[in-house]
Amino acid sequence: MPYSDRIAARLIDTYGEPGRHAAARLRTWPAGGVPYAEPDVLARHLHEEHLPLVCDAFRQTLPFGTGGRRGLVGYGPNRMNPTTLAMTVQGHCAYLRAAWPDRAELTVVVANDTREFHDVAGTYAFLGDTHPLLGLSSRGLAKLACEIYAGNGVTAHLVEPDNDAAVLTTPELSFLIPEMGAAGGLNLTASHNPPDDNGVKVYDHTGSQPVAPDDQRLADIMSEAADIRVMPFVEARTRGLIRAIPATLHDAYLDTVLKCVTPQPRSAAPVVFTPLCGAALTTAGAALRRAGMPILVPPGHGPDGTFAAIPMRTPNPERPRATESARAFAEERDIGLVLSSDPDGDRIGCEVRLAEDTWEHLTGNQIAAILCYFLLCDPDGPRRTGGVLTTIVTTRLLGAIVARRNALPRTDGSDAGEPAWIVNDLPVGIKHIAAVIDTLERTGRYEQVSGRPTDVVFAAEESHGVMLTPRIREKDAAPAGLLLATLAARLREQGHTLLDYYGAVLDDVGAHADAARAIVLPGTRGAADRSRLMTSLRGEPPRQVAGQPVTRTVDYWDVERFGPFLSETDRRARNLLCFQTSAGTFVVRPSGTEPTLKLYCQAAPPASTPSLRGLALFRRVQRSVEVLADRVHEEVVARLETPLPRTGLNASASRLRERSG
Repeated sequence: MPYSDRIAARLIDTYGEPGRHAAARLRTWPAGGVPYAEPDVLARHLHEEHLPLVCDAFRQTLPFGTGGRRGLVGYGPNRMNPTTLAMTVQGHCAYLRAAWPDRAELTVVVANDTREFHDVAGTYAFLGDTHPLLGLSSRGLAKLACEIYAGNGVTAHLVEPDNDAAVLTTPELSFLIPEMGAAGGLNLTASHNPPDDNGVKVYDHTGSQPVAPDDQRLADIMSEAADIRVMPFVEARTRGLIRAIPATLHDAYLDTVLKCVTPQPRSAAPVVFTPLCGAALTTAGAALRRAGMPILVPPGHGPDGTFAAIPMRTPNPERPRATESARAFAEERDIGLVLSSDPDGDRIGCEVRLAEDTWEHLTGNQIAAILCYFLLCDPDGPRRTGGVLTTIVTTRLLGAIVARRNALPRTDGSDAGEPAWIVNDLPVGIKHIAAVIDTLERTGRYEQVSGRPTDVVFAAEESHGVMLTPRIREKDAAPAGLLLATLAARLREQGHTLLDYYGAVLDDVGAHADAARAIVLPGTRGAADRSRLMTSLRGEPPRQVAGQPVTRTVDYWDVERFGPFLSETDRRARNLLCFQTSAGTFVVRPSGTEPTLKLYCQAAPPASTPSLRGLALFRRVQRSVEVLADRVHEEVVARLETPLPRTGLNASASRLRERSG
């Protein structure tokens, strides 16, 4: 019996059903049954010591999550590699042909960030330093995608096709697709994930990612793709099937961003901006400069696919440690604001220097609350009214801000006019927000959501995502960063900071507080543990959470309440449990893009906070919610059959509590 068959048998014996799936796929790949499979390299995996790696790499096809396909770079169907990409793009071509049967010419826009695979974790050390995936970049994958589109007669637009260092951010891609009349788009990026990851995001003609059931149809077609059609890059360029994106459209994107920000900056206070070695200097950085704001970029923080200058090489604006060197750079120049973005330019991060010369990391919920309040309620802001869209796990402060906006009188004493409204129970992922905007615009039925025909003026999600214009159907660090810098400049003139402003928001609308935790459960065992935890919480819901009786449990898999599943992708998006107590709401869900179970704690305002206002109030309620979140985390982890190591438990529990200074 061939050695690979013995490995297949060992996979089944050791891992059961996941091993059975892995064994079935393992028979196809080494035999060259899929393109770019590298059979000779795979043969070197087939040894007993690599059994866990082989099982995880072959147990499934890399699934569609909340942000497309994303995962570790490596060999096998559950990894990001040229094979996974080729089948994705070939399937996308078939999907586009079916969706647009009458189009004479199909066009797409292709984007990429700066990522480059160098096996930082040493997963493939046994292959030596010459195996084919080393050096695989987002740009290289983007060019391969263009070759496959061209091979299928689909015209691909790529930024600066002959410049291998060129990048295009996610929000600019979202803007370009409808602007160019394209049928869809593709982005090669793993967003904020570690450097050994990469991924692919697929976009529809509106500039948004498809939602259920369209994403399921797309995934099904991709899974059946086999005959990969490729046209060499140079030939496709000559035949006009790979074209450059017109440079004038970049200016149009920046003009759109600047229109989101009113009033314009009143001072030119310098700002430190770090793209965390990614692509956002072309969008967020360019927008700040165009608005007249001097920006300084820390050394080494420009485009670098290895993320060498970023602590732990994790370019995530959600993590305070990611900007440690940027903060030190700002201190040397006496600058009080550090803005950041992830490698594909859609998430915004913000660090504020306080009077005692320490730094405060603003969470995504705090950023959302600050910007929403400024846009709707600030006396010196634009005082907009209209729709606010957000997800079930995003801060309840946004709802309180909308209510406050509707209570504001006009300066002449009359009512404030058309009321603002909010939808705050959407599934996680900005694509679900974009889908609501698309439905409202397509049908003109704003009335079904708000009762009145008003525009969506603000959207946000807790993971540092902000949308300020429906023309860009993605979160975008550029307008969010520009608005934060504008407000910070005004506050600086008054001797205040963005954190002071947040404290004032709590004073005005109520002392809500939020905290999040992540239980990291990687690999085949981790996937099973995540599933077991959700099954346990569904089968035996807690009667108490953090010492408080549970007054209500909401399961988004409840088909009687939320309707039948539209698809398997819909089922995954609705894999979410919500527990309510008198102290607040606790939400549990598996991440769609990372090997984690995510926990969200949303605390209601306390009954009383005697004499506390501003920052003192903020510190009190935040300490309380962090304690609650730790309790929730411990109670969920306790349901695991094998408890996590204490060090791992502490590390995951404190992920969003890192502070400097």
